[in-house]
Amino acid sequence: MRKEILLTAFAALLMHPLVAQEKKSPSFDEVLTTRRSIRSYDATKKISEQEVRTLMEAVQEAPSWANQQPSKYYVAMTPEKLAAVQELIGGNKRNVQGAPVLIVSTFERGKSGFFQGNPANEVGDGWGAYDNGLSNCYLIMQARAMGFDTLIMGMRDANKLRSLFNIPENEAIMAVIALGYRKNQPVQPRHKQLDDVVKFY
Repeated sequence: MRKEILLTAFAALLMHPLVAQEKKSPSFDEVLTTRRSIRSYDATKKISEQEVRTLMEAVQEAPSWANQQPSKYYVAMTPEKLAAVQELIGGNKRNVQGAPVLIVSTFERGKSGFFQGNPANEVGDGWGAYDNGLSNCYLIMQARAMGFDTLIMGMRDANKLRSLFNIPENEAIMAVIALGYRKNQPVQPRHKQLDDVVKFY
């Protein structure tokens, strides 16, 4: 009798909404192989501010030069801000219709790649862009792990974005990143052969 009661209780637990709806986290390989640059978003699916906060907490784990953490992010979620940003990304406007979040990515100049105020090597502020790219990589990978999709866009009006978000002059504006849910399954692009990009010595 006790065994039957335990089995019944266990079955009821599995049917509980909180348990039944719990998503299994994808493996890292699944994140890598299913991530795509999405250009068609499902406007019926929304993302909450708390979900974006969870995403950005993971982004803070990204490495940076001497832990300078130069990357900054400006998140558009209200209809007014979304519409304003869409007008500043050129032809990508049609690609992000339906994306519930648009994120402006920047980095603080003069931090990564500098020692005592001077460039540590010839790359200079290029290291800030490098660190921002690392942070953005964490962003798009964590987004995919959470079931979201992204598109990193380099076409943008930096001056107008700076004004729209009151971005300080010491920050270089890098990209606008769309965040949402894919509307259709994209085709996997063809990649170069490994030996075309990797050399062993």
